[in-house]
Amino acid sequence: MKVLDLRCSHGHAFEGWFASEDDFLEQNGRSLIACPLCGDHAISRTPSAPRLNLSGAREVVPLPGSHAAAEPAALPAQARVEEVQAAWLRGVRQLIARTEDVGARFPEEARRIHYGEAPNRGIRGHATPEEREALQEEGIETVAIPVPRSLDGPLQ
Repeated sequence: MKVLDLRCSHGHAFEGWFASEDDFLEQNGRSLIACPLCGDHAISRTPSAPRLNLSGAREVVPLPGSHAAAEPAALPAQARVEEVQAAWLRGVRQLIARTEDVGARFPEEARRIHYGEAPNRGIRGHATPEEREALQEEGIETVAIPVPRSLDGPLQ
């Protein structure tokens, strides 16, 4: 199994697991690989460091009186970006798990809930900007959250 560092044309970094380099090239050539954040199919491989098995490594203990490694070093900017992306993706997955998908019926179902005609619950679905504006004028708050196409189906 090969673990490759990948990036979409929008700069989102993620990992892909493939049986071989040829398997990655074949899947990428057929546009079967998509960014988990934006669904982009323009994927490129980025340089990666080999994974090292450091099971025998020991923690470095500073000598008495030294101030070395008192605080962890700041994360590189790319690591922070990847942490934010991963946190956003976890949040979207939680949103999906905790809400009911009503699809194109979203405006109708939001009104039914607002006016007490349907049970109060979290819903998600699709609405045009005009439909969202009409809901807001009725006092119904909505939030537009882009959900990657890769999360529309079963999570893997």
